[in-house]
Amino acid sequence: MTPGIYARRFDELGTVIQLGIASGQVIDVSFPDAVPADAATEHEVFTLIDDYLDGDRLALTEVEIALTVPTDHRQVLSALQNVSAGNTVTISRLARLAGMDEDSEEDQATVRDALRANPMPLLIPDHRVRDAQGATPPDVAATLRDLEE
Repeated sequence: MTPGIYARRFDELGTVIQLGIASGQVIDVSFPDAVPADAATEHEVFTLIDDYLDGDRLALTEVEIALTVPTDHRQVLSALQNVSAGNTVTISRLARLAGMDEDSEEDQATVRDALRANPMPLLIPDHRVRDAQGATPPDVAATLRDLEE
C-alpha cells in the first residue's frame, strides 16, 4: 500500500470514507464532507469496503491496521474487533470483554472515551455498541447496523 490519503464516496452509506495509509497499514479512517482534491480515489481497502457492503461480512477483517492509542483504549478497541457483524454489545458488556469491571463507572467511562476516540471506525466497528456514540457518524452507524441485520 502506497502511503498517503485516499478518499471515495460510498453512496450506500451516504458519505465519503477517507483512509490514511502509512507503512502498508491503515492508520486513520474518517468521514469528511467531500473527497479532498489531493486524495487518491482508488485503493484496495475500498474494494474490501465494497465487498463488505455487498454482504461479505468478513471482508474488513483482512485490512491491516496500525493502532496507536493508549493501552486502556487498545484493550477496548481490540475487544470490539471480536464483536462480529450482525451482533451488538452494550458498554458494560464491552467493558467485560476488554477485561474491565462492567459495573465500574470509571471503566464504562474509559469504554466511552475509547469509542469516541476510535481512529478507525468501520474497521474497528464502534457502530456495534448500541448504547454509546463512537467515532462513526450516527447516520452512518445506523446504516451499518441495518446492513448487518
